[in-house]
Amino acid sequence: MLNTDSTKPIYVQIADWIESEILNGHFESDEKVYSQYQLAEMYTINPATAAKGLNLLVDENILYKKRGLGMFVAGDAKEIIIYKRKNQTLKRLVRELVLEANRLQISEIELIKMIKVTNNQEAEQ
Repeated sequence: MLNTDSTKPIYVQIADWIESEILNGHFESDEKVYSQYQLAEMYTINPATAAKGLNLLVDENILYKKRGLGMFVAGDAKEIIIYKRKNQTLKRLVRELVLEANRLQISEIELIKMIKVTNNQEAEQ
């Protein structure tokens, strides 16, 4: 799951993975998530790195701490993640896509067609 060759820090990759698990329904609201030690063992990383990823999600109100019990999924975690990914990640990707299409002189109509074809291919899988 983790890409050690990526420029994205491992703790951010951990946070992204947990977010994806929440979006996919593998962790529900108020459900306990993996501890820093479990994550460290799963991915063969330093527990401090895993803790940094968990704390990033706490800072974003996606997880909350129960003292002595661990980290749990916040009630509105899915909504927070969707909002964040839509307004940060997706907008950045669309901006990059549009800039590249402009460099390649691809029209808006052609770009939209490419998006629709890709979307249909993904739906078939």
